[in-house]
Amino acid sequence: MLKPSYSGFQGVFLVLIVLCGLGASTASTAAYDRNKALPVEKVIYGHVSSVRELTQSELQIDQNRGWKIFGGALLGGVVGHQFGGGSGRDVATVLGALLGAGAGSHSSRDRLRQMKLIELLINLDDGQQVMVLQDFDPGMRFNPDDRVRVIYFPGWVRVDLAM
Repeated sequence: MLKPSYSGFQGVFLVLIVLCGLGASTASTAAYDRNKALPVEKVIYGHVSSVRELTQSELQIDQNRGWKIFGGALLGGVVGHQFGGGSGRDVATVLGALLGAGAGSHSSRDRLRQMKLIELLINLDDGQQVMVLQDFDPGMRFNPDDRVRVIYFPGWVRVDLAM
């Protein structure tokens, strides 16, 4: 009975596919989820005194940079190994690995992301005045004199329009 045999290249490609699959998964989380129950410390109502829209730049670091460089070097080394013979093959393998690592590094650059924020100056019903800086929500527009509620969560604050 014949047993299937796997060549070394099939194993290398299988490892490369698995590594690329692991490196491709990224997760993003929103700062505020409207469909989630959270414990509230207190809620205070007030009126908006001023509204200012801001933008903030945030550096997003590519978390998969190492895997992309490694995958590029591995693939470049395999392709480079196909050329030449003897010591020429070794040189081609090393050059292929270096070029592949460079290509992997080039594809994994840090990016600058622009975030829209809103700054609200609020006169609370208890006489205090607070300023809140929060992420911009296009579904919730604030204007001066709007009635709002300031919701205090453990460790952070959120402002919503009063219902």
